[in-house]
Amino acid sequence: MQHIHKEQQYLTDKNEIEFVNERKSEMKTLYERCQAVMPPCSGRATKLGVVSSEGMYVTTEDGRRMLDFASGVAVNQFGHNHPEIVAAAKDQMDKGVHYGHNVLYYDPYVTLAEKLVEVTGGDTMVYFSNSGGEANDGAVKLAKFTTKRHCVIAFRNSFHGRTIGCSAITASNSKYRQNYDCISGIYFADYANCYRCPFHQERETCHMECVKQFDDMFNKLVNPETVAAMILEPVQGEGGYIVPPKEFLEGLREICTKHGIMLIFDEVQAGNGRCGEYYAHMAHGVTPDIFTTAKALGGGFPLSAIVAKKEIMQKWEAGAHGGTFGGNPIACAAGLAVFKLLEEGGLENCRKMGAYFMQKLTKLQKKYPAVIGDVRGLGLMIGMEMVHPDKTPNTELAGKILADALENNIILLNAGFDKNVVRFIAPLIVTEKEIDKVIESIEDTLSKNK
Repeated sequence: MQHIHKEQQYLTDKNEIEFVNERKSEMKTLYERCQAVMPPCSGRATKLGVVSSEGMYVTTEDGRRMLDFASGVAVNQFGHNHPEIVAAAKDQMDKGVHYGHNVLYYDPYVTLAEKLVEVTGGDTMVYFSNSGGEANDGAVKLAKFTTKRHCVIAFRNSFHGRTIGCSAITASNSKYRQNYDCISGIYFADYANCYRCPFHQERETCHMECVKQFDDMFNKLVNPETVAAMILEPVQGEGGYIVPPKEFLEGLREICTKHGIMLIFDEVQAGNGRCGEYYAHMAHGVTPDIFTTAKALGGGFPLSAIVAKKEIMQKWEAGAHGGTFGGNPIACAAGLAVFKLLEEGGLENCRKMGAYFMQKLTKLQKKYPAVIGDVRGLGLMIGMEMVHPDKTPNTELAGKILADALENNIILLNAGFDKNVVRFIAPLIVTEKEIDKVIESIEDTLSKNK
């Protein structure tokens, strides 16, 4: 940069000066350029600028090859630029980019819907949109439309999206709701977090107060006959990768059935093979009335879906919901490739590598019990909660693990209100070699911060 400034002092030709200024601009990082043209809400977890990617790795603008355990926040289920997903998208591009799903019928749209119906038991119907927030908004609309009820029950530490509607039912950070809390009839219950039980129960002697809490809620806060839906993540994502006990979900299923409440599972992050089955509710053995899915569904292209029992969907009249870009043909074609990969070994490897990862992390926890409070996960949706010896959140140590990982060319993310949960979202193509590399980085950090 100093050389360029010196050079510019002697330039007289206007074109030459413009050329040098262009060079100066090009020397700014993508992060620096972003700060000038995008608002603070466009921030990222890192300052890395990426120029290419393949498989488990991304290449940064300064030439670093980074092992990606963020997966685009659970989007790149089969890594970056998987050849089968890319080929499916390119093939559809040659045929058509956009038709408008409220104008024409087209094959990838219908075929992907058929696939979703097939894997969910054959008695469901599908509506496509673009994002998880859109899908969750639509799911709540569907529940309200079909029940003719107004109220919704959501859960503390939940995250459902950034739309106005989803902000109202999100409770993992007050910042997500600030100035947007304008929807009435929302009630929050406590999620079943066995490590930090809100009811101060112990696992061995638990009385499932997390299920019994609804007796009090229905007596004192809201009449269940006014509740349209109960919405929750079958594995909480942003809240800290919290895996609830099966009994909790079974209890909610029973309550919703008893009172005619639509049970909605938000599987935006937990779905599409992430938890070792097509969808997380299958791993739990509990069937919702409605569930949503997004992120990995489109193989990197914007795509989400509302999947619900046929008897519910058939009541959703024409004009009650819509969207221009939902079910884009390229995204749907990529989505079909995702399902093919899940069937051809993706689910199996998820379960196998998930078990291996949990084994390695549990071994690490036994070695550092004072700082690793909890290790939990389902499939390859895994969290490691960092604590102080008194069990209070250790945000600083979690931050050091992430920072050291970056130095070791590994991308990790955190979760939880206190950002003290290290979350692992490895692509389903991960091998023991990559997991071992991550474990080595973490152990190196822990050994330096005893």
